[in-house]
Amino acid sequence: MKKIFNTCLLVAGSFAVFSLTACSDDKMEESTSPETQTLNAKLDQPNEFEKACSFVDMNWSFTAILKATLPTAADTSFMNAQMINNANMWGNTPPPLGFVDDPVTPNSTYNALSYRTGKIYYGYAIYKDAKSKGGDIVNAMILAHEYGHQLQYKYNLPTVTESTARSTELEADGFAGYYLRRPNGYNKTNFTEIASAYEFAQSIGDYQTTNQNHHGTPPQRRSAVRLGFLLGEYGLSAAEFDYNFFYYYQGVLDGTYKMAKNTVNPEIDAYMSQYIDELRKIQTGEISAEQFKNLK
Repeated sequence: MKKIFNTCLLVAGSFAVFSLTACSDDKMEESTSPETQTLNAKLDQPNEFEKACSFVDMNWSFTAILKATLPTAADTSFMNAQMINNANMWGNTPPPLGFVDDPVTPNSTYNALSYRTGKIYYGYAIYKDAKSKGGDIVNAMILAHEYGHQLQYKYNLPTVTESTARSTELEADGFAGYYLRRPNGYNKTNFTEIASAYEFAQSIGDYQTTNQNHHGTPPQRRSAVRLGFLLGEYGLSAAEFDYNFFYYYQGVLDGTYKMAKNTVNPEIDAYMSQYIDELRKIQTGEISAEQFKNLK
């Protein structure tokens, strides 16, 4: 989920003179929680003008405010714990996690961004909507998707690239599905337990297949997360996940799954052979939304 708010620069340019005199003195909210302090210790510090304006960056609206907390302590603790858990599962140090609020235009924070500089910013609006639609697990899935991008930055992934962002975004969906299943991740082995999270992911797919920022169609996102979930049967490194995800990737795109044996990982191949037809039917829509939510 790397959507960029292209209107931000226009807003900033239009109101630059006004901002110099009218910016409030709001600053990034601090938390006394040790885990929050650990995650946010490396958040970029704004300069004096940015501090006065509560500046986040050009990817967010000009009135957005960077915070270290969500509205409740329980929500903040949950997300920080998920961030730590994601990093620990892959043997990494957790990246800084910040939260973006916008009291002026709340819907502008319907986004979550993973930065190459090694941080993740999570919008208040997407957090609230995801939780209302499917509970904590939906936000766990979105954060795992964003952490998947951190893995891509760190290990120079994906190994398959396209003219759009699709392969990058679908692999991040796969990383999310993998995390939700792994015992040292979110530890949900029954697919029906996490159907709401998957439904949320596919609901924000798109059909702008030639757009540079294309994330994959809703059926492709379903297929990608299901594929990641299936690979969660095995403990894999990020590179091993990438290899196996893309070995079966073509089926995520158009249903033409590889039929040749995966000789590098024969055990995984024997397991995956049970699900090839199912993955094809998810991608083509032969498996309906309701049937999808009842897969085991």
